[in-house]
Order: sequence, then C-alpha cells, then structure tokens
Amino acid sequence: MQLYALDPDDPIGPAIAAALEEPLAPFEERRFEDGERKLRPLHDPRGQEAVVVAGLHGGSVDSPHDRLWRLMLLAATLRDHGAARVTALIPYLAYARKDRRTQPFDPLSLRVLAQALESTGLAQVIVLEPHDVSGFENAFRVPVLQLEAWHAFSAIALALAEAGPLAVASPDPGGAKRALRWHAALVERLTHTVGFAMVDKRRSGGLLTGGHLVAGDVAGRTVLLLDDIVATGHTLVQAAAALKRAGARQVIGLAAHGLFTEGAAHLLADPVLDALVVTDSVPPMRLPPGGPVAAKLQVVSAAPLLAHALASVTSSR
Repeated sequence: MQLYALDPDDPIGPAIAAALEEPLAPFEERRFEDGERKLRPLHDPRGQEAVVVAGLHGGSVDSPHDRLWRLMLLAATLRDHGAARVTALIPYLAYARKDRRTQPFDPLSLRVLAQALESTGLAQVIVLEPHDVSGFENAFRVPVLQLEAWHAFSAIALALAEAGPLAVASPDPGGAKRALRWHAALVERLTHTVGFAMVDKRRSGGLLTGGHLVAGDVAGRTVLLLDDIVATGHTLVQAAAALKRAGARQVIGLAAHGLFTEGAAHLLADPVLDALVVTDSVPPMRLPPGGPVAAKLQVVSAAPLLAHALASVTSSR
C-alpha cells in the first residue's frame, strides 16, 4: 500500500499511518507564485493500492477548494501512472451539508463534489460522519463507506455510565437516527437503562427556529448530546439549555467535526454546556488556546476508526 497524507501538518494522517503500521509515501508539492500547484508521487505507484488521506476543511493557508483540488490532482496523477486502485480517505468532507434542494434554484453541491472526485478515477471514498448518510451514498457512483463518529466516543460514554444514568440526545430531528444508533449500541453494552431525547429545532433559509422543546426523559441524567458538526455552536448551546430546563444533570456535547467558526469561542463558553468532545478530523485551530472553551474541550482521535475501516476494505481484496 502507498499511503499519502495530503497535509503532513495535520496530525490525523500520520496517526492513521501509525495505526496501520505503514510508512507515509513521499510526494513532491510545488506552489507556484500565481497559486498553482504541482503534486508528484516520489515512488512508482504502478500496480499499487494507493490511499490519499485528505481532510477538506479550510485552514489558515488552504481553503476547502484548495484541498479538494490537491486531492483530485494527486489521485488523478496516481491513476495516470498506473496505480491499481486509488482510495480517498476523507476525515472531513466539505459540501456534504448541501445534499438536497431547499430553496428555488439551489445547487446540489454534494453531487457536484462527488462528480468532481469521480472524474479522477477514484475507486472508493471513505468518509467520517457525512452530514446525511443517504444523501452521501446517493451522490456517488463509486463505492463509498461512511463511518460514524460515535464509535470514537464510546469509551467516554462507558466511563460516564459508571458515575450515573445516561441519556443520548439529538439537538434536532434531522440527527435523530444518528443518535438512535448510538443509543442502541449503548443499550447493548450497559446493564441499566439509557434514556433518549430529541430537541425540536428546524432550519429554514439559514434561520434557526424551535430549540426549546424536549421529547424524552433526561431528568437526573448525564446527557450525551450528539451532532455531526460544531460550527458556531449555537445549535449545541441552545439544545443544552433546553435539556437543562428538562432536568438534565449535565450535558456533554459531542460532534465528529469541530469547525469552530466565527463566534464559536464566545457561544461555547456558555456553562450550560458542561463539556465538549470532538474528533481530530479538523484541528481546533480557530479556538484561542487557554480560553474557556479549550478548558472543557476534549479531542478524541478518529485515526484508529479510520485505519480499521481502511484495513478491512483493503484486506478483503
């Protein structure tokens, strides 16, 4: 296997390589004065199983579009020079939130993204926690595998269960199935009852409504509030407040991807959210170090989960 980490400064790529006990394959990247790029593998990929690890989140230097183009360019180059198969392992998939039309003349951004990736000759795409599973699977015409981030959080949940009763909650109806799958997995592992709840929240035209009603029993429980993305944090904080009003003992927010966009450092400092857990799919670079959010933030590595999935699909061939 040739394993490429597109961003060597992002810890998740080397962590996946370490979990697989595979060295990272070297490549050359040149950045020209006008912003163009050149990516070239330094080992012959002919006949090889090639994997490119590439998170498509924005950063201090590269935008999601830059990262997408670099992934496409390296994948196409590997195929052009004879790689047997190229798999894209994408910890964070950009544009996954726009998988259906909700306004007149809306784009289907996820489908456009899928078509662009497929044009490079990719054989498979593996993604951690896309926004909507059915939308993700329907957008692609090559085999895809989506991994649920709650697997990375289960050790935390089991430890918390020793201290008292738990409940799993979704901050909105759209994420209820995600939360229910984790709830079912915890019920199988734990001897005592695990509650389930959902907060009523809807989004239309970019505006949030609801967020005050709770369906389910959370009184006296530690609530694991599960979402896919934390951007500003408004959804999590609003849901946490509703859960506290419904009697939750404490609320811990958990999300696959911590984008922490503008305003997140202020909103997430609200004490109504007792703790916050995200994976390392996106480095928490936008949060000020040493601030109130950093004090209650825990970053859990998704590398073992991603490495296990990759090993499973490659060993089956």
